[in-house]
Amino acid sequence: MLSDHHFEPIVTERLVLRRSRTDDAGTISSYRADPDVHRYQGWERTDPDGVREEIESMAHRSPGEPGGWVQLSVEERESGTLVGDVGMSPADGEPGVIKIGYTMDPAYQRQGYATEAVAALIVYAHDTLGAEIVRAFASAENAASIRVAEKAGMQLVERFERTDDGETWQGVRYEFTRRPPA
Repeated sequence: MLSDHHFEPIVTERLVLRRSRTDDAGTISSYRADPDVHRYQGWERTDPDGVREEIESMAHRSPGEPGGWVQLSVEERESGTLVGDVGMSPADGEPGVIKIGYTMDPAYQRQGYATEAVAALIVYAHDTLGAEIVRAFASAENAASIRVAEKAGMQLVERFERTDDGETWQGVRYEFTRRPPA
């Protein structure tokens, strides 16, 4: 898999996916700290300083580069309003696999932005990074996230149960696999 050391924002019909900046921290914090959003997130700290630290820790990493996540802020093209964020990371020990995550501000949900952003991330991961598989995990209770994965063309691969810190939860794994040319 390749690393994109010269990342350029990904532009779709309605969105721009660009590297997250520290000045995005307040906006990202405001929706990620929402209890209905936070319960499905992997970030422990959602206060502005915690989000800023996450963004700073990812700033040196190129998309596709091993070692962790790269976060992209999702903006409306027309207004420049930050409506959510997406992230990607090579899967540890699985060459050719990129994990993705996505979070939309509740004020901008149900408008197709998450599906548009995830579909663009899948194309980017395959075409630019050379990923064979793009993978997303979600809580089995997160119907909205599952719907986004399915609308973006991902297929359910696995249902599972995990216990973390004494809490048991149900999850799903979705994947989009590159099809070889016919």
